[in-house]
Amino acid sequence: MWRGNELGSSVTRVLQTGWVALDSELPGGGWPCHSITEILQPQPLVCELRLLGPTLRSVTEAGKTVVLIGPPKQPHMPGLKMMGLDERNLIWIQADAPSQRLWVTEQLVKSNACGALIAWLPQARQEQIRRLQICSQISEGPVFLCRPATAQHEASAAPLRVQLNLGLDWELKVHVFKRKGPAHEGILALPSIPAGMDSLISPRLRRPSELLANREEREAISNALGRTAPGQPAVRRAPAH
Repeated sequence: MWRGNELGSSVTRVLQTGWVALDSELPGGGWPCHSITEILQPQPLVCELRLLGPTLRSVTEAGKTVVLIGPPKQPHMPGLKMMGLDERNLIWIQADAPSQRLWVTEQLVKSNACGALIAWLPQARQEQIRRLQICSQISEGPVFLCRPATAQHEASAAPLRVQLNLGLDWELKVHVFKRKGPAHEGILALPSIPAGMDSLISPRLRRPSELLANREEREAISNALGRTAPGQPAVRRAPAH
């Protein structure tokens, strides 16, 4: 018997996210198959592919197809290859009109033709998402709907919904605000330096927040003492007119 204060475990099949901390917060321990997942963020194509990258890599390595439907920008293929995705198993469908994106998404979900599907549906209505959720029950791969952060306040039939943001220290900030089980408290910080940049970023630049904090502290001390902090150029203000 499942209790409402317990994390749901009745998910029939999942794909691991590649993030141990995130898997521990998801029912079944990963992204659900036979279901849709909503990923909400302020701006599209900023970090959703970084979040889904480990899962998509496992799908392409298994020889299955990953389909991208209606991304607002052309996918950066060199970056996707650096993430380990096999370009031979990637399909990008350009569909500009919302009705086209929705139709293509529904047809592919119904046909169970993808190892994983990502669709950018910023204008999807509640009844359309409900229909996709019903169709996805025959889909063996996960179905991800990318929508704007403002959609968090809208009702949705998606059993799993996450809010995604980009942190200052290259991390992905994830809040699982809808899942089967108790509410997720707090925000997960998942370390995620963009593919290909790991060897280029110096140790100091791996924690930009510390650099900013130090600078702000120096400026605060300088202002309190009424003089320029050591090693910092003097700041001259333009006269008021």
